[in-house]
Amino acid sequence: MKEFLRTLQVLRWDDHRYYHQSRINQSLHFISAIGFLVAYAMLFVNPAMSAVIGWLLSMVTRQSGHFFFEPTDYDHVNGASNEHKEAIKVGYNLNRKIVLILIWAVAPLGLMLDPTYFGIFTEAADKTELFDQVGLIWLTVGVAGLIFRTVHLFFIRDVMTGLAWMTKIITDPYHDIKMYHMAPIHLLRGELIDPMHHVREAA
Repeated sequence: MKEFLRTLQVLRWDDHRYYHQSRINQSLHFISAIGFLVAYAMLFVNPAMSAVIGWLLSMVTRQSGHFFFEPTDYDHVNGASNEHKEAIKVGYNLNRKIVLILIWAVAPLGLMLDPTYFGIFTEAADKTELFDQVGLIWLTVGVAGLIFRTVHLFFIRDVMTGLAWMTKIITDPYHDIKMYHMAPIHLLRGELIDPMHHVREAA
């Protein structure tokens, strides 16, 4: 258990110092985290709505921060190029995220080809049922993406890393709120980039 917690801590620390230097990205992660907590609660009441909130609100804001606002030039804080960071990233780097987002976007289109989604659903009687079916498809994509990368890590790293990464992803909303709740205030003060003094001191 100690080794697992240490691995989880390292994954969280590396994720923060490498990929969350932009205050805009941090702020979007804070918003995303709140959305994910709502989605987690909705999972027990309305799984389809949970998936819609998770993808359309939380994932869109979260990944927008990474794609559009996080610096991709040389990282002087950690002494690493963006190419190096992308190559060593344990989870979904930008290229893998693009593939996952494409799958998410394309997956519901199967309902246009076959309203029963190849026998999985009963043909939707109205827009509400169609909405629920799209939500369930997106929920499946999200769960499948999590499981796929976890098992993949079992083989390219080890079981401990895979389980720690999965735990990190599931608990990221709680951790992000703790880490980035002050980011919007820093942003309003005009600070676009976190000076990362704590990272420099830990180096």
